[in-house]
Amino acid sequence: MLDQQKIDTLRQQTVAPQQLFINGEWQAASSGQTMDVISPIDGTVLTTMADAGAEDVDRAVKAAREVFEKGSWSKAAPAERKKVMLKIADLIEANALELAVLGVRDNGTEINMAYRAEPGSAAGTMRFYAESIDKVYGEIAPTSSSVLGMIHREPVGVVGAIVPWNFPLMIAAWKIAPALATGNSVVLKPSETASLSLLRLAEICSEAGLPDGVFNVITGQGAVSGEALGLHNDVDVLVFTGSGFVGRKLLEYSARSNLKRVYLELGGKSPNIVFADTADLAKAAKVSAMGIFRNSGQVCVAGSRLLVQREAHDEFVEHLVAVARQLRIGDPLNLASDIGAVNSAVQLEKDLSFVESAVKEGANLVTGGERILTESGGYYMSPTVFDGVKSTMQLDKEEVFGPILGVVSFDTEEEAVQLANASNYGLASGVWTDNLSRAHRMIRSIQAGVVHVNTYGGPDVTVPLGGVKQSGNGVDKSMHALDKYTNLKTAWIQL
Repeated sequence: MLDQQKIDTLRQQTVAPQQLFINGEWQAASSGQTMDVISPIDGTVLTTMADAGAEDVDRAVKAAREVFEKGSWSKAAPAERKKVMLKIADLIEANALELAVLGVRDNGTEINMAYRAEPGSAAGTMRFYAESIDKVYGEIAPTSSSVLGMIHREPVGVVGAIVPWNFPLMIAAWKIAPALATGNSVVLKPSETASLSLLRLAEICSEAGLPDGVFNVITGQGAVSGEALGLHNDVDVLVFTGSGFVGRKLLEYSARSNLKRVYLELGGKSPNIVFADTADLAKAAKVSAMGIFRNSGQVCVAGSRLLVQREAHDEFVEHLVAVARQLRIGDPLNLASDIGAVNSAVQLEKDLSFVESAVKEGANLVTGGERILTESGGYYMSPTVFDGVKSTMQLDKEEVFGPILGVVSFDTEEEAVQLANASNYGLASGVWTDNLSRAHRMIRSIQAGVVHVNTYGGPDVTVPLGGVKQSGNGVDKSMHALDKYTNLKTAWIQL
């Protein structure tokens, strides 16, 4: 159980200026440039961090390549890699509260959620892939008796990973853990607005015995260090979670450089569909509210499009709005807060611009829609619900990444499917119904990588997370994620 006094003690700790972690050492950016780290809790400068340039990225990639070729990790016995990764998981758990509080001070997620979703999830992910290391076999092909066909799995080499600010530790672990498990070296580029917990993770990995150069962390501006990583000719695979705009840039960088494989998770505009045969509409409304408002809506799978069957619309929306109005928005390091801060002033301004656009386009603002707690100096927004949203509206088409929900009514199952799939995105979705046959029909019909049924959120590391359409390609989590970080090699032996 979390202890408010311990949280408050950690909150008061001074955060030293942060440097780059390259080849097992803390290093300043070659230019000497730094960036302010602004806490969304109160808008104050928390610390500074190194602002890396292309030269720094090159040093990190060279360190990663050298240790890969040396083989101290890439050629280590699976049992040895497993031992180190389990130690990393242990150390994440041992430092879980410190990591969670540091991350919240950096990105604003409410501490109750951050503690579970960040160090809690990261430790579990490390253990899952540590245990997978000695359970991934090669294959023997079905050939004639005069030939032996063998299929080997080998690490790809150097993996560049670029991760977002909403759940930096959790999402980084989804990429780092399978990459390390399969013997690769990693250069990680965190978001400019959420790097602190990942710099601390670099220390933890080193303490656990990960060889120098296997895991490197480069901080700085995406347009500079992120571009340099994408363009680097010695990066073999690039993995990314973030916006479609940046994802397209990374594909361009691959084409302009060495045609590195690029795997993208680009967010969504996920439909959450409520049928009138749902027995407990109040429960469904409560879960659906948290499916959009937790972490101030800054969740890639957030159920931001609520589709409600017309005969249940009024009752359901009434329940949902009641939940939204009861949520306690405030200091994310206060255990009494249900929802914390928006990540940055830039993101808050973007969220408010969507409110303005929806009002202009004729949507009905039912609740919220404003900046709150301005006296704190931080970035807070009230949970916002729009009703009467149309498919032509910006709010229905574009990912907001904020605490804003659009409600659309429908009549038939066929109409619900049409509305759900009328999006460029296809990451996640939800279906609420007590009709088992309908649930299975919807699972087959909805164009999304994840379909929740009578819940929203919760899939663990045992199942894949990936999207279709403009939500990206490839998957995080599950054994399927290992495919991104391995090459297949065929051996054809004449006997």
